[in-house]
Amino acid sequence: MAAEALTYLAADPPRLERFMALSGLTLGTLRAAAREPCFLGAILDYLASDEPLLLAFAASAGHDPADVMRARDMLSGSPSQ
Repeated sequence: MAAEALTYLAADPPRLERFMALSGLTLGTLRAAAREPCFLGAILDYLASDEPLLLAFAASAGHDPADVMRARDMLSGSPSQ
């Protein structure tokens, strides 16, 4: 699901630019970070921090937003509020 979320972000340049600006990543560091398991949780954390983005991703990917949050919790080890 996190890989889907990254693909979703990358499909829209302004959306990807915002993610990279807030995370401090560049295209080069994004590629390297994407190979790290903890990065997957960070992607879903980012979606969780922006409810309209979370809902848009969930609708686009055909996921229930609650399932996205459960995946986030599993990857990050922190329960959603």
